[in-house]
Amino acid sequence: MKVIVIGSTHAGTAAIKTITKRHPKVKIDVYEKNDNVSFLSCGIALTVQGEVKNIDDLFYASPEILEKSGANVHMNHEVTAVDVTKKTINVTNLVTGEHFVETYDKLVATTGSWPIMPPIPGIDDERIVLSKNYAHAKALINYANDETIKRVVIIGGGYIGTELVEAFNVKGCQVTLIDNQPTVLNRYFDDAFTKNVAELFVSHGVSVETGKLVNSFETRPESVIVKTTDGDYPADLVIMSVGFKPNTELFKGQLDTTVNGALLVNKYMQTSHPDVFAAGDSVAVHYNPTGDNAYIPLATNAVRQGTLVGYNLLNPIVQYMGTQSTSGLKLYDLNMASSGLTANHARELGLNVDSLTMTDNFRPEFMSSTEPVLMSITWEKETQRILGVQLQSRYDISQSANTASVAIQNNMTLTDLAFVDMLFQPWFDRPLNYLNILAQEALSKVEFNK
Repeated sequence: MKVIVIGSTHAGTAAIKTITKRHPKVKIDVYEKNDNVSFLSCGIALTVQGEVKNIDDLFYASPEILEKSGANVHMNHEVTAVDVTKKTINVTNLVTGEHFVETYDKLVATTGSWPIMPPIPGIDDERIVLSKNYAHAKALINYANDETIKRVVIIGGGYIGTELVEAFNVKGCQVTLIDNQPTVLNRYFDDAFTKNVAELFVSHGVSVETGKLVNSFETRPESVIVKTTDGDYPADLVIMSVGFKPNTELFKGQLDTTVNGALLVNKYMQTSHPDVFAAGDSVAVHYNPTGDNAYIPLATNAVRQGTLVGYNLLNPIVQYMGTQSTSGLKLYDLNMASSGLTANHARELGLNVDSLTMTDNFRPEFMSSTEPVLMSITWEKETQRILGVQLQSRYDISQSANTASVAIQNNMTLTDLAFVDMLFQPWFDRPLNYLNILAQEALSKVEFNK
């Protein structure tokens, strides 16, 4: 059997490793248009600010490693066309210019995503850059170490944007964050949490400009002027970070997709053509809090989906469990993590929900130190099914978001989380873990409403 894999970042690398391990007799050819594989873009901001010393440490695989596992890896080869009916691909060798056609028995589409570049007048100025791949990372590091770069405007207040705010702020730049949403991190956290982030940025000298839409960029010799619906902002460097779109043009009109072009897959990672598998940022995920498909480009989703392609390549063996979009973020000394829906997003979707936000210390006050944890829980009113949990503290609360993810994954209710067995030890928590306390407080609210 001949298998072709298009693209090798997180999903592609996971698929290749799993296929070569579980199906060593399968012939597998990998076509990657770049000159590198498996780059962890989540480490770009860490490298810009100096936490990661060597950008090359963000690679966790290489063409040589994949070749050694049993794959035939073709770097600098771009797939320019796919025919899923004839089972062929057209390929261009970007080094030699050679064009050729290859056939396959099964195809793995791990073509990833690309940052959205809105059609804003003036956006083609070379001082307006992206943050996605290895080339972007090297450029951003150079900018961060360039003493002539003093004013940085970052457009987009999601995870990548906010991390880059801290990174360039730490490097001594005057940083402005612009977002058209009313708050930063709008899709990940509710207002009590995002207010703290905005105040944290301001306390470090960052200008937070939310609720403003960028209309155009004006090119001047000495700067780029970012012109918004409420004010202009001069910059030596502008970083666009307003979201991602799936790279699925190769399959347009051939495979079923969502409105934004993300490939639809079943529980075994097969597309609408059973011999075409797909995984990663080019794919819609099953979002468990709503039960619907959603576009959530996260490395965690990509690795899981890519691994499942390897398991299910020949026979449907392991089903995809879906996702809660569980994620975490550290800004300065503030830790944040969430799983599932925020209350605001749930209501935007028309769900009948309630939520509770509270603060409690993570361990007893009789200890030499403790830290408050700001936490929120959102649940479905009719069933008390947990739909989302958010956490924020100087204490490391990240693993509690993983616990919340399991709760949402398994359709646990407020009662389940309120009384589930968790350890008690004063070094770590109270007689009731703070997630128990959060759910019990929410349960009291439900009883009060009765």
